[in-house]
Amino acid sequence: MVMIERTPGGAAALSSPLGRSTPRVSREGSPPSDPILPYLRSISKAMQELRTNPEFCQAAIEQLKVYVTECIDKYGDDYQYSTDPRLLKIWILYADAICDFDKVYKQLEEKRLFLEHALLYEAYALFLFAKGRVLEADKVYGIGIARKAEPVDHLKKMHIDFLKQLESTVEESNDDGQPKPSKIQKERNVVDPWSESTMDSLMTKINGGGLKKFTGYYKSSKVYSGKVPLTSSLNAVKNKFIELGGRKYQIKGFCGTGAFAKLYKASIDGNSEETVALKVQKPAFPWEFYMYRQLDLRISDIQRPSYGYAHEVHVFADVSLLVCDYLPYGTLLDAINSNLVVGHQMDEVLCIYYTIEMLHMLETLHSVGIIHGDFKPDNMLVCYPSEEITDDTFRSETRTVRSQGICLVDWGRGIDLNLFPAGTEFLGDCRTSGFSCIEMQEDRTWTYQVDTFGLCVIAHMMLHGVALSIEKVKRADGSYMYQPKSPLKRYWNVELWKNLFATLLNTPSSGSDVAVLRSLRRSFQEYMCSNWQLVAKLNQLLAKQKASLCSS
Repeated sequence: MVMIERTPGGAAALSSPLGRSTPRVSREGSPPSDPILPYLRSISKAMQELRTNPEFCQAAIEQLKVYVTECIDKYGDDYQYSTDPRLLKIWILYADAICDFDKVYKQLEEKRLFLEHALLYEAYALFLFAKGRVLEADKVYGIGIARKAEPVDHLKKMHIDFLKQLESTVEESNDDGQPKPSKIQKERNVVDPWSESTMDSLMTKINGGGLKKFTGYYKSSKVYSGKVPLTSSLNAVKNKFIELGGRKYQIKGFCGTGAFAKLYKASIDGNSEETVALKVQKPAFPWEFYMYRQLDLRISDIQRPSYGYAHEVHVFADVSLLVCDYLPYGTLLDAINSNLVVGHQMDEVLCIYYTIEMLHMLETLHSVGIIHGDFKPDNMLVCYPSEEITDDTFRSETRTVRSQGICLVDWGRGIDLNLFPAGTEFLGDCRTSGFSCIEMQEDRTWTYQVDTFGLCVIAHMMLHGVALSIEKVKRADGSYMYQPKSPLKRYWNVELWKNLFATLLNTPSSGSDVAVLRSLRRSFQEYMCSNWQLVAKLNQLLAKQKASLCSS
């Protein structure tokens, strides 16, 4: 029983709070208001026995195991103690008693207990370090710091001490294959991809890697000097001309707004037939242009139209202006809402069609090391093929036409995995209501789930007309899985949808998900090919939708 001795303050850290009870309203005939207090006293006594009477060491250890095990069995997940550090220390002793801190840490993660306490991460990291699992120990420190576990300053200090201790050990790899300790800091594999510090680091890296060499990149150290107030309301800028790179863009309409950006519809040089989307961001943000150029480099020509185009970006000291393609048919969210306004949900055939498109889109994207990071229906522009869809559309492994289905835009939260060490996992919340994946909600690491969870939300919105709500259910083997709360209608292809949600809501954060996405896509495609009437109905529904959206 040595784990608690490694925690801050040693045995005193455990014993110091034992005399303090947790306030609770007493109830007649109920147990004492602080029922773990007798256990705390017994544990403290047993530990004192260990320190003062070495000859009775084994007996005291066995007694201590009994006390901590009984306490955890009775009160381990008691709501009264869910934030009580005394119980956390007993959990740590319990982990030591059963010689399985991995199991205990997993239990506390699942129960959502003590995740805000620095002591949990410090104790677990020390356990891992003692076992020689230094990379895992480093990762646990990183998770605790990313979650701002209190006291976070103390946890950061312990992490620094941990790294210094590694630096003082042998530089070469150990016999068990552990990497050089001096490389641990360089190989940090848990990071918030959207934090200010991360983005600053990435921008430094891509600026050094030749961002200015990309076609369409224009940068000035001066502030924007145009006469049009770019960040003002539409009325202040409508029909005004913005001069960029020798061209005049006339503002024709307003496409959307965000916390740091405004999106306008604009014609070029007075030609109403030549229209673009003009994205104005303050402060300047060339990252999105970089992501578009990576798509140009990595995505095949036949697939490329599914991800939008950026023609050029003009970066000033105060703002940036991104010139993108403009598509006139609205977003997938508009298509979903067009059904809701008349009291219906989207027809299942259309839901299947768009789900196939999204699966294909993410399969391609993730296979080249890119994550979109903001996968939601208002970032998907609806496209319509120039000719009717046939069975061959769903039998082919690649697209048969260039403009088909949906076009994914808004790459400001895009993640280029090539800029991170292999095996990197992410912490951090997208902060988009309803689209934070399960891992974000539970402060766990994630990678591709930020996109696949978004796909599940969109599929649910298409089917049910409402956002996705999930529940955690217990499997027969005692493990847990996540599933939608809303039941599937009996006249839908229940197995198809059930498999989609069960698979994507329960995918681990490590490893590629391309094979999983491909398998799901093929299952939907096989269904569409099983009956020619489904394809015929799809063409009718698309024609009706196009007419509705264009007239609205």
